[in-house]
Amino acid sequence: MNRTIGIVLIIIGAAMLIWTGFSYTKKEKVVDAGPLQISVNKQKTVNWPPYLGGILLIGGIVVVATAKKT
Repeated sequence: MNRTIGIVLIIIGAAMLIWTGFSYTKKEKVVDAGPLQISVNKQKTVNWPPYLGGILLIGGIVVVATAKKT
């Protein structure tokens, strides 16, 4: 089980180092006055620090290295 968790941490850490965030579009209502509705597409961005990916990557390597073989 520990080996699987370590591999998942390595994959997530590497992905976080390669892609430091992502953006998406959200539709928001600006005006809602009876039958009149105006909406706007707003772009939102989610970013995470690259050192967090490095920590996950190193942690995954440590977990895999210290996992007991059955």
